[in-house]
Amino acid sequence: MLYGSGADWLKATNKRIALFGMSGLGKTHVAALLREGGDWFHYSIDYRIGTRYMGEHIADNFKREAMRVPLLRELLLTDSVYIASNITFDNLAPLSTYLGKPGDAARGGLPFDQYMRRQSQHRTAEIAALLDTGHFIDRAEEIYGYPHFVCDTGGSICEVVDPDDPQDPVLVALSSRVLMVWIEGSDAHTDELVRRFDRAPKPMYYQPAFLHRVWAEYLATTGLSEDRVDPDAFVRWAYAQALAHRQPRYAAMARNWGISVTAAEIGAVTDAAAFNDLIAQRLDQRA
Repeated sequence: MLYGSGADWLKATNKRIALFGMSGLGKTHVAALLREGGDWFHYSIDYRIGTRYMGEHIADNFKREAMRVPLLRELLLTDSVYIASNITFDNLAPLSTYLGKPGDAARGGLPFDQYMRRQSQHRTAEIAALLDTGHFIDRAEEIYGYPHFVCDTGGSICEVVDPDDPQDPVLVALSSRVLMVWIEGSDAHTDELVRRFDRAPKPMYYQPAFLHRVWAEYLATTGLSEDRVDPDAFVRWAYAQALAHRQPRYAAMARNWGISVTAAEIGAVTDAAAFNDLIAQRLDQRA
């Protein structure tokens, strides 16, 4: 790893980390806290995906919908209006909306084949955005003068890497430039994430093999045809299974490529100094 001990971390003039773990456990919160301290550059993988790599897909989807409205169709064909997404670090809704959910079109669902094509687009985009991390480290320092760097990864990073492969290209590239830090949730955190998702189910990226399996199981369990599936009901049903699927992959990433901290510890961090102390403690424990 880049930092062999807590002392190495604390005295480093360039502190560089990547936070990973389930969405909702504090990655973006602590990244924003570090950024607000003034000397940390915050690189959001999801923001990069939505703006650089999937921005055109997202905008084209908006345009397809607009073309169904006669007034907007005429304005679009004459270049009289401009349609684009307004993605921010705090609002990634255009990206998740584009990913969509499979099922009944009348309830906002997508045909499963189309849904899987969009999932594939996201996989390609996520890998590219992760591999851009080194470029942004150099850019942040050379152009803006930021000494420290935090990569705020998406919850699906564990779906696009093989944490048990010592030659995994994404993890090799990341670990050569940043310290990998898993934010590990408890069973209580998992239960809360499931309750939160149940209130507002949102599209997510999953491995193709996992999706094909749970989709087939859901159709067999409910007896529904693909075009009769309630999209929200399906993603709610799949979510808890997805968390169980991801947990050992996150653990392997921390075991083989970095360190771990708990969500409770991250929740208690109030400034960069407290965060640095926490990371130093974990590095010494691993050593």
